[in-house]
Amino acid sequence: MTDPRTPAPTTPPARTPVHEQHVDGFGTVRILPLDAHTDADIVHSWVSEERAVFWGMNGLTRDQVAEIYAHMATLDTHHAYLVTRDDEPAALLQTYEPEADRVSECYDVQPGDLGIHLLLAPAGPEGPRHGWSAALISVFAAYTLLGLDRQRIVVDPDVRNEKAITRLLAQGFEKGPQVVLPEIDLPDVYLPEKQAQLAFLRREVAFPG
Repeated sequence: MTDPRTPAPTTPPARTPVHEQHVDGFGTVRILPLDAHTDADIVHSWVSEERAVFWGMNGLTRDQVAEIYAHMATLDTHHAYLVTRDDEPAALLQTYEPEADRVSECYDVQPGDLGIHLLLAPAGPEGPRHGWSAALISVFAAYTLLGLDRQRIVVDPDVRNEKAITRLLAQGFEKGPQVVLPEIDLPDVYLPEKQAQLAFLRREVAFPG
């Protein structure tokens, strides 16, 4: 018999996606605001893998990762999202205003620019997922360029991350200059100096006409 004085367990409220899109042959993609603590386990598992070394969080504990994203949630210029495909975690997406980021020291920020960082979920036991990256990037482009009414996406992958650069160029990104992003040392986060390859996706290229 249940003690009436014991409150019934509650289910956390469902998050409202900032963007939802069905991609034929791929599934329904939802972009959800990241919950720094609820999502800490899965995000920590992703950023701790060797393949995610360019993300810059290898070696951090779960709590440190949660603290970084909790701090990001207090900012108006930087945002983090958990991306799902058919309700299964598929990617970590971050957006930021370039003028509020270290990248602004390395290129001429234009009105309508929006920076993004993207980390895909690891492949499962089924092996390589053909078309996975292209489908997700197309959704992110729709969200940022159309949904947020931006003119251009800016990315800054590490120059050594040739796989990511090749993937972006195949999706219509145009290669910009190689730059050196300065280190950042703040109470909540440390980012070392990084040699980056800038690339840009213009709205008229992603969505011609």
